[in-house]
Amino acid sequence: MPEYEFCDVYVPRGVSRKAATRLLTDHAEYGHWELDRLRLNPDGSRRVRLRRRIIRQIRATW
Repeated sequence: MPEYEFCDVYVPRGVSRKAATRLLTDHAEYGHWELDRLRLNPDGSRRVRLRRRIIRQIRATW
């Protein structure tokens, strides 16, 4: 089973949908994050959880 690390991002209610999309796209492109969960709160703010896979290197002993 793969291991993941998580990053929680809070987007305030005054941020437009287009700006929030651009922010999350930047995280995805440059940090190799993918969307795990998005919660839209009643006040209009968003809580986003991003994840990326942890790649462990196996040491080769000869």
